[in-house]
Amino acid sequence: MLELSRAQIQAIRAHGESTYPEECCGLLIGKLSQNRKTVVEVKATKNVWSAEAAELFLEQAGTKRSHYTIAPETMLAVQKETRDRNLQIIGIYHSHPNHPAIPSECDRLYAWQQYSYIIVSVQQGKANDLNNWSLDEQHQFQPEKLIVLEDKT
Repeated sequence: MLELSRAQIQAIRAHGESTYPEECCGLLIGKLSQNRKTVVEVKATKNVWSAEAAELFLEQAGTKRSHYTIAPETMLAVQKETRDRNLQIIGIYHSHPNHPAIPSECDRLYAWQQYSYIIVSVQQGKANDLNNWSLDEQHQFQPEKLIVLEDKT
């Protein structure tokens, strides 16, 4: 299960709206304990999808309106930063402009089993459904329970 606050969910939704009609993407930073992942920080990243990325991922086509990727140097920098804070990357979020908040085949092919994947549907510029997913042992996405924590005052 994945735990995060209402403010963190709002940050993801706002990021999706701000990049519409392109996909947004970002990292979920937090802690792991048994079957629980707790988000401490939502870190927006730049969607660096390009023709070169499409080639690297063996995609025939696609633009930032239908794909995302996070730069490897960003992933490495965040891994180092989080490790220094006794945290880790526990998931990735991204938006689906004018599409449901369900994983695409591309999402599945390049996902990592240890991560949670939040997808927010952004319809006509407005954040809509938000769902959380994780990969099972057969590398298929399954819904993962999402617990919304009350914001600390």
